[in-house]
Amino acid sequence: MINPVKELRDFAAAALVEPVPRDHSEPDALFRRRRVIAGVTLVVGTVVLGLTIRIPPGDDLFYLGGLVLAAVWAVGGLTAGSLHLGWAHSRDGRLVRPVVQPVALAALAIAIFLAGAVVVGRVPWLAGPVDAVLDHARYGTLGLIWAITVLTGIGEELYFRGALYAAIGRRHPIAVTTVVYAAATALTGNLMLAFAAVLLGVLTGAQRRVTGGVLAPIITHILWSSAMLLLLPPLLDVVR
Repeated sequence: MINPVKELRDFAAAALVEPVPRDHSEPDALFRRRRVIAGVTLVVGTVVLGLTIRIPPGDDLFYLGGLVLAAVWAVGGLTAGSLHLGWAHSRDGRLVRPVVQPVALAALAIAIFLAGAVVVGRVPWLAGPVDAVLDHARYGTLGLIWAITVLTGIGEELYFRGALYAAIGRRHPIAVTTVVYAAATALTGNLMLAFAAVLLGVLTGAQRRVTGGVLAPIITHILWSSAMLLLLPPLLDVVR
């Protein structure tokens, strides 16, 4: 008979706690180069993010800004140094590419955020910052906004859980990358966006630590951000 508590405990351990065996060490010169590129990318990406998020909803410049932002994060992540897709523990003890676990974690994160949105939607000063982001989908071309959302999510993970995570070294990479991710987002002036960045940063950072790569964080990020884009607007409209 299946024990659901044990199943959940084993899943959490495999997906978020127990790292797969790996050796991603690199020469000091490459490590220093990674840090320099990661630092420059962070400055440029933060500036582009701040400018893009301030573009009024419905303005076609938002599409260009979103594409430039995705490109900055992706190029910085890929040029800083080698990245790995990562591996995940399977039920039979083998190492496999992380797909099922990040999908399950994304579903859990989506459920939590949607439940939180029911509360947020009833508090005007909390709902306002959320609407400021979602208005780009309400007044723009949804399909194009979704494509940019996916590309930006991939770019952010290539950089924050890829290049930046590796550039931090072995001392508190989850905490440091999460703080930097949230701080860069907070500079947009949208604190709800920064709060979401903290939660997402911790989750994807834990996945990066366990799998040793960026595939799991990318899958979780794009599924979560797609759900927020497509499901949050109608949900907020209902609860208000």
